[in-house]
Amino acid sequence: GQTSTDAPAHFVLLPPAPQCTSPVHKISLLLRRRTALSHAFFTPLLSTLLKTTLPGSVSSVSLRSSFTNRPLSMFGMFKKPELPTAATALKGRDEEMKLGSNKHFVLSNPIKGPFPENMEVVVFGTGCFWGTEKGFWRMPGVYSTAVGYAAGFTPNPTYEEVCSGRTGHNEVVHVAYDPSIVSFSDLLRLFWESHDPSQGMGQGNDSGTQYRSGIYFYSEEQKVLAEASKKAYEALLKRKITTEIIPAGPFYYAEEYHQQYLAKPGSRPYCSAQPQGISLEGVEWIPEELRSKYAPKIPATYWSQHAPRPGCTIKFDNKQVSLSSL
Repeated sequence: GQTSTDAPAHFVLLPPAPQCTSPVHKISLLLRRRTALSHAFFTPLLSTLLKTTLPGSVSSVSLRSSFTNRPLSMFGMFKKPELPTAATALKGRDEEMKLGSNKHFVLSNPIKGPFPENMEVVVFGTGCFWGTEKGFWRMPGVYSTAVGYAAGFTPNPTYEEVCSGRTGHNEVVHVAYDPSIVSFSDLLRLFWESHDPSQGMGQGNDSGTQYRSGIYFYSEEQKVLAEASKKAYEALLKRKITTEIIPAGPFYYAEEYHQQYLAKPGSRPYCSAQPQGISLEGVEWIPEELRSKYAPKIPATYWSQHAPRPGCTIKFDNKQVSLSSL
């Protein structure tokens, strides 16, 4: 994706000021939407900037960012992002993140359960959660989406804490869907096709443990299908996939301004996902005993018109695609 459809790639566009009032948050967003400048030049520059603009209570030595996911120093800038342990992770808090609204900005359904009984849920991570969420809310049969943090240790983390790399969490999207309209196999196809699942702790320009590829399942059948799809897509991709497939643990809702961010007035069209242009078609990859129950339901015309494309995943209308339009 691109930071903007009408600006050169080296320009960095930030969300409107009212959405990020703290100095730490403003700088973390700047770091997240980094330019094409090299780490060797940009990291010391930002380290100096942090020392001069942050409140005295925040240490530039201990601060980590989504730019490098490690201390901003010349000695540590080439170290690969690493997950913390339960012992080293931030302690977090008991209070849940407060949402200004429980209404999805596009779909108008609740983003927080309980959901209707016929709905099923799953959690995906494909890099920056803004673009991930948009891809899933546009799919027919998806009832609701929400961005948040999962697969880490710190209870009720903040965005800044997740960006520090010290919570272990991934930026993810919680998807509630109607299985009578969209099959779990359809969701898996969108998942694999919307990013490069071989990049380890990062996606595109975004480097850090919070940008890893992940599927977080709620049932044994979801697990079986996720693992089968991974094996099939790895064969198509012809390289090792680094996606983690683990049981869904606690899902912590992200801050209000992150929810359906790309659909809101004043948002900046940022996306660093790297679709590979390789499709997971057909039913052959689905285990035979599950093939009838989980056969794809979304027609081929959806994929020809709306599938993620190499270069960007978000250059589509914000509205959910209607099956009647296909």
